[in-house]
Amino acid sequence: MRSLRLLSHQIRAQNRFFWRVPVGAFFTLMLPVIMLVLFVALFGNDLGDTGGPDDTSAAQFYTPALAVFAVGSATYTNIAINVSTRREEGILRRVRGTPLPPWIYIAGVILSAVWIALVSATVMVTLGVVAFDVNIELAKFPGMLLSFAVGSATFATLGVALSSVARSSSAASALANATILPMAFISNIFVNLGPEPPKWLRVAADILPLKHFGTSFSATMEPWTDPPAILWDRLGVLAIWLVLGAVVAVWRFRWDPLPGATGRTARRGRAAAAV
Repeated sequence: MRSLRLLSHQIRAQNRFFWRVPVGAFFTLMLPVIMLVLFVALFGNDLGDTGGPDDTSAAQFYTPALAVFAVGSATYTNIAINVSTRREEGILRRVRGTPLPPWIYIAGVILSAVWIALVSATVMVTLGVVAFDVNIELAKFPGMLLSFAVGSATFATLGVALSSVARSSSAASALANATILPMAFISNIFVNLGPEPPKWLRVAADILPLKHFGTSFSATMEPWTDPPAILWDRLGVLAIWLVLGAVVAVWRFRWDPLPGATGRTARRGRAAAAV
């Protein structure tokens, strides 16, 4: 019970940290919403204009796709940047020196990010349903929750792994954006590549996790799929990436500022670590 209370307190603390940075909150929660509205306005919402069956609208394609992107931003990108920044500033070093169990702190970071991802995905899906008549079937709701749970856990773990290999917060920011944005373009998130994309793009997308997350989540909102619309093969690939991310995170995670970190925050963090 004591561990649960500590974990609950840590999740609330991490949530407060998130809302104290309005820019980060805007890009995580509002940017996908703006993108959905703009994409539907620019490309229209005519049936069949996304390359799917005749009863597919643009909003039906973009709503789950951008919800997945929002989840990736809330977990993978935010965790990688925030954890690296806190390490660089010496915050992780100070946390490590407190009686708080280290796993409680890391679990709080991950679960807070998953909670924010859930809020963001809920906003996206609600907007799609209310404003653009996006289809949702109650029988597929368990599949949607399962896809979200596996996908968000995978990208949260990968975010911790990325923060473990990045030597500074600026490097983490660059690496996070340089990986998730190209993944989004080749994984049918921003654009539909159609049935016959270039072979090398198809192979790259099939290896990387975002396409599998997007496909499994979108299947739960497609009117032509049968309930419960759980794509176990896609979730299996995500599980493999989750394990790989966990291995890298456990192997490489450091609480002290790394030698390669540069800048004022890094110098302050090393000074704090030396105290």
